[in-house]
Amino acid sequence: MSSNRYVRGAALAAIAGMGITFAAFGHASVPGAAEAWRTWGQSATAYIPASIDTRFRGRVDYRDFDGRVAGVMADPSMVGLSVAVIEDGRISFAKGYGTTQAVGGTPVDSHTVFRWASLSKGVAATMVGELAAEGKVSLDAPVSAYATTLRLPMGGETRATVDDLLSHRLGIVRNAFDNKLEAGMDPRVLRPQLVGAKFQCAPGACHTYQNVAFDAASEIVQNLTGKTYQSAVQQRLFQPLGMVDASVSRAGLVASRSWAKPHVGLRRTVTVNDNYYRVPAAGGVNSSILDLARWMQAQMGAAPEVVPNRVLDVIHAPRIYTDRHRGMFNQAMGASQYALGWRDYNYLGHRLIGHQGAVMGYRATVLFDPVKRSGIAMLWNSQSGKPVALQLELLDRLYGLPRRDWLGLDKAQTVSPLAQTVTTPLED
Repeated sequence: MSSNRYVRGAALAAIAGMGITFAAFGHASVPGAAEAWRTWGQSATAYIPASIDTRFRGRVDYRDFDGRVAGVMADPSMVGLSVAVIEDGRISFAKGYGTTQAVGGTPVDSHTVFRWASLSKGVAATMVGELAAEGKVSLDAPVSAYATTLRLPMGGETRATVDDLLSHRLGIVRNAFDNKLEAGMDPRVLRPQLVGAKFQCAPGACHTYQNVAFDAASEIVQNLTGKTYQSAVQQRLFQPLGMVDASVSRAGLVASRSWAKPHVGLRRTVTVNDNYYRVPAAGGVNSSILDLARWMQAQMGAAPEVVPNRVLDVIHAPRIYTDRHRGMFNQAMGASQYALGWRDYNYLGHRLIGHQGAVMGYRATVLFDPVKRSGIAMLWNSQSGKPVALQLELLDRLYGLPRRDWLGLDKAQTVSPLAQTVTTPLED
């Protein structure tokens, strides 16, 4: 089936089954909604209305929420930010804030491209999950069955399953050899050397987050499809979902019409390197906030022809508890579990699925309630942790909970612990 047919099918399914409403994109006037949907895939901006659609009556006061986001942007560590909210399956809010670069940048809009960092892991899990649903790979088979370069202590690659790989249960020390990857070493050279990595537990017994090892997933996809990982993802997922700004390479980022430059410290622009692009399954995806919103809708089950529900059921099912306790967000979420490329949370009795990402000069997050088909996605080009609290503010609004000042904006003297700058190279 051609990608154009997939795009048209996804668009029609969205209209008929979900009633998607786009809002707050900051673009000039556009054609009517019906004509807009007919042009999906032909024009990157034709279907985007100019302002908030007041016909949609959801739980969230988006003008108030917009003000909260503006408060975040007042923080001196922020440069650019894109935010999208999905409510009842609709993209009910999406807007760019700030600029692509601290000095001489252009305004961020809904098509400005950022890096996803570790949100990329959900793409890899979806790809492998679809191949598993087709019988081309078994999640219960050892990683060694699929001719990857991964080697683990004591022959662990013959015992660690594909499921273990995608849920970070390989048994080696957390973030093994990330430092060597950042020093410029080829991950295909590093993965065999993991045979000498520090041993934490037997495969499957504990959760230790990985990047170099996790990218064995890209080798599995390439070996089974006969295509590069980038091509397989584009053809099987991004194009059918109408993710017109998405790519899986440094070249794809810098070739974008509008792309956000990375910043560290207090708004210092730095150069984009290709370290984590060389582990594409772990951290290689780029896109606009619109594309990330479409991806979130697909993970909610909105595009079963592209991402079947049977795949979502498998990759979203929790495998193992993790030890994330630091920070306001993690404390609010309580004990979290890791699925395949995704985290499972519980916020006051509501099951949530999400992930966070961080690579030098960029941060990203996605979080959604699969039952209510509602959630939030954000992309920004600095190392500030401040926007993370917006997720909690939105959840309280979605669930009709008493308003809490998670951002610390209501009192000038209040400083949220999430406002601190963080420098971890690639987080989860």
